[in-house]
Amino acid sequence: MAETKTARVLLTAKRVELFTCPPNKSQAFLWDTNTPTMALRATRTGRKTYVFEARLKGQTIRTAIGSPADWTLDMARLRAAEQKRLVDDGLDPREVAEEKAEARAAAVAAKQAATEAAAAEVAARALTVGEAWTRYIEERRPHWGERNYADHLKLAQLGGKARLRRPDVMTKPGPLAALMPMRLADLNASAVEAWVSKEASEPVARLARLRLALRLLKAFLRWAASEPDLKDRADPAAASAKKAREAVGKAKAKNDYLQREQLRTWFEHVRKIGNPVISAYLQCLLLTGARREELAELRWDDVNTQWCGIDLKDKIEGRRAVPLTPYVADLIASLPRRNEWVFSSARAINLDGKNAARRARYHAAKGTEAPAGDVAFASASGRLVEPSIAHRQACTAAGLDGLTLHGLRRSFASLCEWLDIPGGISAQIQGHAPQGVREQNYIRRPLDLLRVHHEKIEAWMLAEAGVPFDAKASRGGLKAVSNAA
Repeated sequence: MAETKTARVLLTAKRVELFTCPPNKSQAFLWDTNTPTMALRATRTGRKTYVFEARLKGQTIRTAIGSPADWTLDMARLRAAEQKRLVDDGLDPREVAEEKAEARAAAVAAKQAATEAAAAEVAARALTVGEAWTRYIEERRPHWGERNYADHLKLAQLGGKARLRRPDVMTKPGPLAALMPMRLADLNASAVEAWVSKEASEPVARLARLRLALRLLKAFLRWAASEPDLKDRADPAAASAKKAREAVGKAKAKNDYLQREQLRTWFEHVRKIGNPVISAYLQCLLLTGARREELAELRWDDVNTQWCGIDLKDKIEGRRAVPLTPYVADLIASLPRRNEWVFSSARAINLDGKNAARRARYHAAKGTEAPAGDVAFASASGRLVEPSIAHRQACTAAGLDGLTLHGLRRSFASLCEWLDIPGGISAQIQGHAPQGVREQNYIRRPLDLLRVHHEKIEAWMLAEAGVPFDAKASRGGLKAVSNAA
């Protein structure tokens, strides 16, 4: 770019105003005699700028100071003098300016980061237990079974919603609901102790549920303490305080099971249950020793009639195969194929006629008022969800109060002792983890071997119960007997 250098003059405001670039030049300079390293540059477009120019390490360097519109002469001379001192010290003003700009940008970024960190800290401190709990159960859900996930939801529910099966009754808050609005940072040992003491002192306190809630809370706090953004606010030992443990007490070993002489009356009343699906389910639960959810989630595809086996979901191994014994096969064959589930539930049951009478008896037993008009109950999953009510009613009629569904699993293991069945056999049928080195690493039992003992167990139970059954005349194939709801 062509440029014009004029003789040095004392720059004044008037000279700065009148100075222009000649028409035949791209730019021109008017050098100041007061500050030899400073000049006024004018371009062909009419733009004017104060500039600094000096020699550094054998090279000419030039930097722009600013426009006369923004800089007075005195300000421009001071800036030129500052840059001259830098050159005299062997420094390039351009590099110094760049470093200062970077430092300013870094300072601004640091200030912004500090502001954001402070805001994040405030937000994190305000994080409630409920918000962290929701994040926890969603993150851990793939590693849990359905029952465990449902427990986490139910024990923390706020309540106040209509029940699915009884719309006239509102759900109650779970034991953990009182903790959900608290800040996670405030959930310390004292807060947990106060919560446990209050929950345990309720008139209808269910300590078993409270113990479960405390265990779930303990696992939740350990998880929170391992999260990078929560560890400074979560106290992993808050739910492990001695006072909290003492308030809920220790769980007592359950002792409900069927004795040999009680088999007859139990089968008699269970077989009288009006719902054939529930009746069959309860009998199969006793005769297989399975966990309640394992059997409730049995699909038709899991029943192998060719090899007489049942493929059950197992919480230890994932899946396990158990024998399909003759009486269990007969019970299953009698069930309607409404959907994919063996123990299915009708999509909707209209409570009129006989069902209305059953509804009235149910509410009378509960001491509640039956809702007016017909009510339709439904199972959203399409399978049996709650057989406990019918089982409790049957057990009450049989004089066996207190026998739970898990008590039937306990009964299977106990009754096997009458037949001298090897412990490993009954344990494998029930899905217990192998005990001992031999069971874990050496013993492998095929389904046929399990069937030999399992059929003996079933035949003995039916004989003790006085249930007439001819295994040879039983239904061999599992056929759909009804498609009705």
